[in-house]
Amino acid sequence: MEQSLALSALSALAHETRLALVRLLLDAGPEGMAQGDIARALDISASRLAFHLTLLEQARIVGARRESRHVFYAVDTANVGALLSYLLNDCCKAHPDIAHCCRPRDQ
Repeated sequence: MEQSLALSALSALAHETRLALVRLLLDAGPEGMAQGDIARALDISASRLAFHLTLLEQARIVGARRESRHVFYAVDTANVGALLSYLLNDCCKAHPDIAHCCRPRDQ
């Protein structure tokens, strides 16, 4: 992952509404959620949601797909994984104390 893309993704995630949005979409799984359902779940206006979704899409944290009149959003897990890998391996040099967070809980 390029540093500029990592910075864009980290910047996009550094907002409580966008972080809540990503957490909601992670729970929704690969099918994602319709934009209207997201707005209702987060109790935000459609225009405010569109602003946050645009930032997350530009940072490649979420992706969209259209099905007839509805737009569904889902987390781009490959890019989120690349971001985490970049942080752990490139930035933190796989430091054992930091990498420990990614091990299964029973280890």
